Amino acid sequence: MVGAGAIAGPDMRGNIENPIGAAQVPLGVAGPLLVNGEHADGTFYVPLATTEGAVVRSYERGMVAVTRAGGAIARVLRDENRATPAFSFGSVDEATAFARALPEAEDELRRAAEATTRHGKLLRVEPRVVGHDVLVSFVFSTGDASGMNLVARATDAACALLVARFAPVGWSLLSGAEGEKQAGAGVYFGGKGKSAVAGVRLPATVVRQVLAVEPAAMVAYWRRCVVAQTEVGAVGINGHFANGLAAIFIACGQDVANVANSAVGVLKLEVVEDGALQASVHLPSLVVATVGGGTAVGTAPECLGLLGCIGDGKARRFAEIVVATLLAGEVSFAAALVAGGHVEAHDRYGRNRSGSSARLG
Repeated sequence: MVGAGAIAGPDMRGNIENPIGAAQVPLGVAGPLLVNGEHADGTFYVPLATTEGAVVRSYERGMVAVTRAGGAIARVLRDENRATPAFSFGSVDEATAFARALPEAEDELRRAAEATTRHGKLLRVEPRVVGHDVLVSFVFSTGDASGMNLVARATDAACALLVARFAPVGWSLLSGAEGEKQAGAGVYFGGKGKSAVAGVRLPATVVRQVLAVEPAAMVAYWRRCVVAQTEVGAVGINGHFANGLAAIFIACGQDVANVANSAVGVLKLEVVEDGALQASVHLPSLVVATVGGGTAVGTAPECLGLLGCIGDGKARRFAEIVVATLLAGEVSFAAALVAGGHVEAHDRYGRNRSGSSARLG
């Protein structure tokens, strides 16, 4: 791929400090993946950067199944980002009075926040009283950027107004309640990036021919996993959302730490009346971008370009491709475990043996 060599030092400015070079991660491509989205409508070949053998092959098998079934329906339901500063007061009365005053101040807060950015729009302010403290979520539209730096700068300007007017005994710009780069139950409710869903109806013949299992066996496996993951307190019900997310994020110049919140989500499998397998995934807090950050660094523009996702107006398209990719990966991963082929696949594709025919070329 063009641009695989070292990145010039000045071109790294704004992305890293004390640069000494660039790390290399193997890059593969999986497809074809047919997506029936509102923003992504067509067949795609998805770049995946990973050092784990069998991942690309597994995602590709799932994509073949999804495509033969007529494609995945993908939708973005919600698109916003937030910062949640915390304000401390001397009493519950003061904290409550502060929270109750915020709705009247919202227009003024919006002007202060939006004066710091060309693309960010303050959608609303959500206060939550917690004893003497008040958590205030500033919820923004950030366009095609992931936008956390934008959000933090705009929120800081709005908070300066609140501190001057209400004189809290202390405050913090980021409290952790915004779910940034954290896996927690709160991100189920969205508001951190894009809430995206994808689903596909896989005819029983496709399940048998491509995945070599029965639909009912897939559902039985999924039900056992729901029980097991609930028992251990897992945040999310899925096989390996993080695998596909990390591989796409590295390939496409995303903030990889956002895998923590983006991977919180749910897989659902069920057999419908005609015997087909219906599969769906929900990612309530998927953070992806097509401008800013690392999207212009190294080979990221080429990988985004492969998907038709460079620049303004493409972030929701990218999100639909990502959620459809994860759907394909979940279907394939589940089938491998049901059929007992998971270990064999890793032995075949994931063993780095010099000269072995098992290595992917």
